[in-house]
Amino acid sequence: MQPARHQSMIKNSANNRVEIKSAQVKKGISPKFMLASLLSLGILLLATQLTAAESNTHVQNVSPAENWYAKNYQAQNSGNLASLQANPDTKMYAGNRKEDDDISMLENGYDLMGTSGFTAGDVPAEQALQHAKTLKADTVLVYSKYGSAKKASSKLQLIKEAAKVGKELTEKDLETEPANYNYYASYWAKLPAPLLGVHVIKLAKKQSQEDEKALEEEGLKVIAVIKESAAAKANLQRGDVLIRLGDAVLEKPEQLVLAVKKYQGQTVPVVYERAGQTATVQVAINQP
Repeated sequence: MQPARHQSMIKNSANNRVEIKSAQVKKGISPKFMLASLLSLGILLLATQLTAAESNTHVQNVSPAENWYAKNYQAQNSGNLASLQANPDTKMYAGNRKEDDDISMLENGYDLMGTSGFTAGDVPAEQALQHAKTLKADTVLVYSKYGSAKKASSKLQLIKEAAKVGKELTEKDLETEPANYNYYASYWAKLPAPLLGVHVIKLAKKQSQEDEKALEEEGLKVIAVIKESAAAKANLQRGDVLIRLGDAVLEKPEQLVLAVKKYQGQTVPVVYERAGQTATVQVAINQP
């Protein structure tokens, strides 16, 4: 991941319009031919104007006083998660692939505080950093992807189609829509040293499309192992399914939390499944 430096540029055409003045039709010249000729001239002039305007005009349709990341923030953690530091030096990075980035953050000892997602015009990345500092996040990952816009090329095609059928276009038809971008940001807090060091989920699947309820699978699937943790030192891996820790059967994430607290400071057997094979490993649970 590289530091975010993006500032989306939105291009828009100026308010151009083609005015076709009434012309006296000479004898022997078809009115239809005259209309087509004038429209063709108008198309040529407008194409030149739109191309120049689109390459030189920057439109910002978002109020700089409004923080869109704060406005669209959704907390993902119910425990008021925040940095362990009273005044964290919040870092901002340009994200690459959300799912891979999420796993990387979890493996490096962070947990997700919340996310912001929205579609808008030109929104500076600095707004994400400002909101992250307000949340006391340690890190914010920012993503932006081009959405859509009505460009000169699409309007030119509209004019050509209108010229073929002799349709009159209004100024609204020729207005340029500002480009839209899809924005997303994830906010992360560094966790204290873990007792075990795994992030797990409970999986469930349907036996068929007709089933009304999904059946829960055995155990808890590991989605990330924190580096240098007790789990990592015991060679537990992402994708493993934890079946038992000590004498605790693991069917819910809450059961894993209670078992880890029970055995903190002790070395206990962990039964897990990997690639369809069941195995047991001894794990030295850390002290808090």
